[in-house]
Amino acid sequence: MRTWIKDPLAIFADGAERGVVLKDGRIAELVPLGSEPATHDAKTFDASEHVVLPGLINTHHHFYQTLTRAVPVALDRELFPWLQALYPLWARLTPEAIDLATTLAMAELTLSGCTTTTDHHYVFPAGTEDGIDIQVAAARRLGLRVLLTRGSMNLSQRNGGLPPDSVVQDEDTILADSERVVTRYHESGAGAMVQIALAPCSPFSVTTSLMRATADLAKRLDVRLHTHLAETEDENSFCEQLYKCRPLDYLEDCGWLNERTWLAHGVHFNDSEIGRLARAGATVAHCACSNQTLASGTCPVCAMEDAGMRVGLGVDGSASNDSSNLMQEVRAAFLVQRSRYGVKKVSHKDGLRWATKGSAACTGRSDIGEIAVGKMADLALFKLDELRFSGHGDPLAALVLCGAHRADRVMVGGRWIVENGAIPGLDLADLIRRHSAAARELQAGN
Repeated sequence: MRTWIKDPLAIFADGAERGVVLKDGRIAELVPLGSEPATHDAKTFDASEHVVLPGLINTHHHFYQTLTRAVPVALDRELFPWLQALYPLWARLTPEAIDLATTLAMAELTLSGCTTTTDHHYVFPAGTEDGIDIQVAAARRLGLRVLLTRGSMNLSQRNGGLPPDSVVQDEDTILADSERVVTRYHESGAGAMVQIALAPCSPFSVTTSLMRATADLAKRLDVRLHTHLAETEDENSFCEQLYKCRPLDYLEDCGWLNERTWLAHGVHFNDSEIGRLARAGATVAHCACSNQTLASGTCPVCAMEDAGMRVGLGVDGSASNDSSNLMQEVRAAFLVQRSRYGVKKVSHKDGLRWATKGSAACTGRSDIGEIAVGKMADLALFKLDELRFSGHGDPLAALVLCGAHRADRVMVGGRWIVENGAIPGLDLADLIRRHSAAARELQAGN
């Protein structure tokens, strides 16, 4: 199948003013202004009402948290007390609840223009040991690319950690299941639809032994590593008290400071640490909305990029962001970084770049995140026909500045997974009804 995405209103790519030609799930040709495609017999899709972006890539999330949005007991709290308020609720997760939360989060992401997402699932109460299997099945139903992380916690309150005993597992169980899901599901190479990474939750919820063993396992299985790091000053204090060093020093001691690793947040790294991260090839997922909600601070994105680091965007958990909308995250990241660094340093195109090419670097992939010949045909198409866009000038700038939030069409590997603002075959009303019922049950008695 050959398709010419013809004459877009605007496109986030150089030399493709007349659009792109797709073939066999990849971008085969960029068509510059004043030209016709060299490819013959391509089916035409009229994009004259659409702004075309590379598919957005979400680099940090917790799907299960869609079940605990705006929960009263967790409102107006910083990270540690926020977690302590929510862990008892998450301990009630069931397989059905995980499936509903995953499906809803993926649907919300997809409708916002997301074509690839990561997830950090680290809560495994009894009966939910196949949580990653449930997520893989949901992703395959929706046609979304995923990098799912087998998260873990084995340091509970009785051992000096934050989580209760009911949501942690022992090291042997964690490592065995980590290897199982990688062996069963991980796809390597260009065009992969399902990939797996390993992701101990944080330095204050896992043991040093598990951190080191996970790094060794990731190296042996050739998969990526993910964790939260330097999100709050409380975390820095915790590490200094427990391990007698700062979080990045601890990470390096555990064998994690390398190109496999992408880190969520990175708010409280100093200049020296940013330099070390850059030299190691590690990347960071900037989660602007979550950091603002929990008053964690602001990731120094421009300082990181100036040092040679690559930075992507993540919506983070729906219990701290309360949304799984990656296009809205682009705007939030643009605004918070513009406020920090000024108009000469940050433009709307930076926000879009962080969510595409920058996020692709976080996932360790070179086949997505950009509209270029040979890349996967992952695209997000937005219309500018809402009230919020009326009077706009520059279409690309309007997406970010005027607050685009819903894509009209989304394509993964040359296949439409969103058409006319809807996901074919998915009954959203029924999904919302069942998901809301599961959320009420989870929160019952709180």
